[in-house]
Amino acid sequence: MANRQVAKKILRACTVPQSIGFVVGMIPDLTKEYEVGVLSSPGVEWAMLDKYGDAVKRLEVPMERHISPLRDLRSLWRLVRVFRRERPDMVHSMTPKAGLLCMLAAWITRVPVRVHMFTGLVFPTATGLKRRILMATDRLTCACATHVLPEGEGVKRDLLDNGITRKPIKVLGYGNCRGIDLDRFDPTLSEVQAEAAKLRKPEVFTFIAIGRLVGDKGINELVAAFSRLNRELPATCLILVGPQEKELDPLSPATLSEIESNPAIEAVGNQADVRPWLAAADCHVLASYREGFPNVVIEAGAMGLPQIVTDINGANEIIINGQNGTIIPPKDTEELYAAMHRIAGDSDLRRTQAANARALIASRYEQSYVRRCLYNFYREILPK
Repeated sequence: MANRQVAKKILRACTVPQSIGFVVGMIPDLTKEYEVGVLSSPGVEWAMLDKYGDAVKRLEVPMERHISPLRDLRSLWRLVRVFRRERPDMVHSMTPKAGLLCMLAAWITRVPVRVHMFTGLVFPTATGLKRRILMATDRLTCACATHVLPEGEGVKRDLLDNGITRKPIKVLGYGNCRGIDLDRFDPTLSEVQAEAAKLRKPEVFTFIAIGRLVGDKGINELVAAFSRLNRELPATCLILVGPQEKELDPLSPATLSEIESNPAIEAVGNQADVRPWLAAADCHVLASYREGFPNVVIEAGAMGLPQIVTDINGANEIIINGQNGTIIPPKDTEELYAAMHRIAGDSDLRRTQAANARALIASRYEQSYVRRCLYNFYREILPK
């Protein structure tokens, strides 16, 4: 009797379990070809995998998102023990800390294929010693990896131009690590429209921003720009969807005070389903200082929204200036205010960009296409 071929074992790793959401939809396809494990820190978000039962192995290793030398060493030791026990054929990490620790542990334990995807880079906006440390850790991550995947062309340029790696690196498809389910992110769905109707403010032009309420997401500039706009155009409002992270990058006291006191600004916290909020809005704004490849811009585009985004990695690849949105410099409150004023006051511009939004997303970031690019890459680097 012929020997039965043993499936290759792959481990997908991320720092915190919230990021498991980037992987969970791929699991049915991956388990058809591979033995699959997911590795991350402990957290309630592991429940996302419950529906797969024993088909996916869960490996919990505590990891800190911020720099914590002693805890990082403990995490590294735990990862080495896990990889020696599991003997994976491939470790594929994403997010910075998981990348550094998992690539180093996988190199130590001689995992044959070590893949890290850079979904964003922190060092380009850092300065001084912090910048040098971040660049050194990214270089170490790349040195330990056998394959480096930047999520977009902007991240690829930053890696090469700053000498982070000399290895051949490639962007899969048009970029992005997850893609968009266009059947789900469809503004015409009856359930989405019904919920949006409850949230919509009649006769009010609604801006929406989705993401963590922290400084490097440009929330200080966004609130300042909107507050000026709102004084001139009272029939406007700003919806902020996302959590505050006071311990990492707190907003300025002035911004917090304005959010608290201005009735035209509504901070609604995390939302399990952002689709009704997008459907109730007129324009999405991403004022961030840095991103890898922001999924929220893809989601807002799929929902047919014109957008204002900063000229940063990923956002400036998704948005074509003047066609489906407007690109402005980061950290520029004046330009942000001008762009918001323009879109609120020009209905023709708004209609044109809204009409282009979904088609441009569908042509590049449809989910099955993005996943197919990744699966094909796996087949190249993990021959049977």
